[in-house]
Amino acid sequence: MTRDRTRVLFLNTATRPPLGADVAVLSDIMRCLPRTAYEVHAGCAPGSRQAPTPTFAAFSRVPDVRVHPVDLGPELSGLTGTRKALAALRSLGVVRDLYQLARVVRRDRIDIVHSNDRPRDAAVAVLLARTTGVKCVVHVHVAYGAWMSRLRKWSIRRADALVAISSFVKESLIAAGHEPSTIHVVLNGIDPQKWRPTGSRDDVRRELTIPPDAPVVLTVCRLFPAKGPAELIRALPAIQAVHPDVRLLIVGEEMVSGYQRKLSSLAQELQVQDHVIFAGWRNDVPRLMEAADVYAMPSFGEPYGLVYVEAMAMKLPVVGLRNGGTPEVVDDEVTGLLSDPGDLPGLTEHLLTLLEAPALRHEMGRRGRDRVEALFTTQRMAEDVDSMYQRLISATLYQRRRRRQG
Repeated sequence: MTRDRTRVLFLNTATRPPLGADVAVLSDIMRCLPRTAYEVHAGCAPGSRQAPTPTFAAFSRVPDVRVHPVDLGPELSGLTGTRKALAALRSLGVVRDLYQLARVVRRDRIDIVHSNDRPRDAAVAVLLARTTGVKCVVHVHVAYGAWMSRLRKWSIRRADALVAISSFVKESLIAAGHEPSTIHVVLNGIDPQKWRPTGSRDDVRRELTIPPDAPVVLTVCRLFPAKGPAELIRALPAIQAVHPDVRLLIVGEEMVSGYQRKLSSLAQELQVQDHVIFAGWRNDVPRLMEAADVYAMPSFGEPYGLVYVEAMAMKLPVVGLRNGGTPEVVDDEVTGLLSDPGDLPGLTEHLLTLLEAPALRHEMGRRGRDRVEALFTTQRMAEDVDSMYQRLISATLYQRRRRRQG
């Protein structure tokens, strides 16, 4: 018996670059859901024809998806004072857009609204579900905590189902009192074909003026303290003593104003400034990974770490922390080496171990690639979401039958 197609509306109204993993994850789920079983819709802020938002551009590239413009006004995160107040006034059109989106849900007979945990998007998803009678799924990308806004907490609490990107995130939700049966762990995935070494190592090194034989430690992240770039700089003096040509390549935009300047000052203080390269935001991360020998990100409380998966796909051994969701991704002593938070000597030792052992790097890189292909693909991620959707729909049909019988 062929099941009826399930209609899903994905919602993400991010307007500012760079895009986070949340947009990439939703795009990949939309791309991989089988169209024989799903009709896929997306709601996002369009921007203008001349300057579409990054989210609109990403969603529009997904084949066979109906994109609906949803303009909830400017994003409020990162704004303060008068700028935040003015932006809030420009967001008053949310009621109108919510009404129009509800019409889309009813007209196209949407079954599920699936949003990320951005507070505004999650709240709109919950309100849509409540006003139209459909189910709401909120994709939770961060560990639940007191730091969350009241709007985000309210939305997560009222969703019909939660997708946690790791068991670490799920446990944080359970600890906060959420019903375990409503929380579904779906590990993020990537398309391994897009993350495959191509042999551009020497070209990238020439571009960055890195000597051909210099050991290179790479970190790719949004620059703020919890990601651990300062710890990598602190490890450099001991590494430089053994490997005088070592380079630390730091890729990413700062998320805390002035933080890169602080990192530069730390490098100067430790007299390793000539060994640190700040590459800023780049859209060619796979190429940069080819130029590296080790990927390192000693991130504290990392919810998952999609970049670890990307590095493993590129056959790089990974150095990180035995903390958060990282151990669910990086198999310690198999695809990388993990140290305890705050253990700078341990972190330094792991970096030195890998830099001094090419054969070990190669073997861990090979195992990392195999692990990605077995566990961390977009296809597996979409299959997990499919299973979750069908459980949610089946429970809904069961509840409706019970109400009719009662």
